[in-house]
Amino acid sequence: MQDTAIRTGRAVRVLIYLFLLLFALFYLLPLYVMLVNSVKPLSEITGGGMMALPEVWTIEPWLKAWSTAQIGVEPTGLKPYFWNSISMVVPAVAISTILGALNGYVLTKWRFRYDTILFGLMLFACFIPFQIVLIPMAAVLGFLGLAGTASGLVLVHVVYGIGFSTLYFRNYYAVFPTELVRAAQIDGASFFKIFWRILLPSSGPIAVVCIIWQFTNIWNDFLFGASFASGDGAPMTVALNNLVQSSTGVKEYNVHFAGAILAALPTLLVYIVAGRYFVRGLMAGSVKG
Repeated sequence: MQDTAIRTGRAVRVLIYLFLLLFALFYLLPLYVMLVNSVKPLSEITGGGMMALPEVWTIEPWLKAWSTAQIGVEPTGLKPYFWNSISMVVPAVAISTILGALNGYVLTKWRFRYDTILFGLMLFACFIPFQIVLIPMAAVLGFLGLAGTASGLVLVHVVYGIGFSTLYFRNYYAVFPTELVRAAQIDGASFFKIFWRILLPSSGPIAVVCIIWQFTNIWNDFLFGASFASGDGAPMTVALNNLVQSSTGVKEYNVHFAGAILAALPTLLVYIVAGRYFVRGLMAGSVKG
């Protein structure tokens, strides 16, 4: 006999859908306000029509936020800072994901003395607040000569994210058949060959989880960017803050809204494209069998 889910009455389902729709509208309301006001002339916003659709549609706020808005000394817009964030996020995500995969491989398939304690310490690092590591990290970056550079920010995010990436891959590899690794060892496969030819090709689901998590955290980070970057090397979030704070005279809210959407667009696209794989990847290593 085929199992079926418990059926609910039509009235109950309608109430559930209305309840969910209400919450969705409430959640999407800020995005609606940002979108409609980013394509309005400033006069419509200051006239008290923030919730209304534009009477005159314009993309001028977007163009100004991207290329001509006054953020630093020069009116460069957000464009150079966007590419700063890209050049920081891509290597930081790639390095932390690869190191996390290697750590998870070692901690599950190459057991050694005190490996559980080592994993516990790395897991503890996931719960250390950002503010606590600011001064030690600044000292390390100064010692390495990386203070105020994009490479320094990459190092900061790799160090802070490696605990999370290790946790993901360690839990995923814990249910991976150890017999395959032992068989490869008997056949003479080396440490890295086993990792490259056996573990890594099967790591797609958890790699997607790690990449989405790391990309979101690094792209949206403000504290590390404001603390360890300077001038033209600042990431997108710092530039957006400077755009809002450095405006003089009339506040160009339409430009600010457009800039905020530009800053949020990459993470939004990541979740639209790969979001459905996030939960699937988290669940992939949760059940053995």
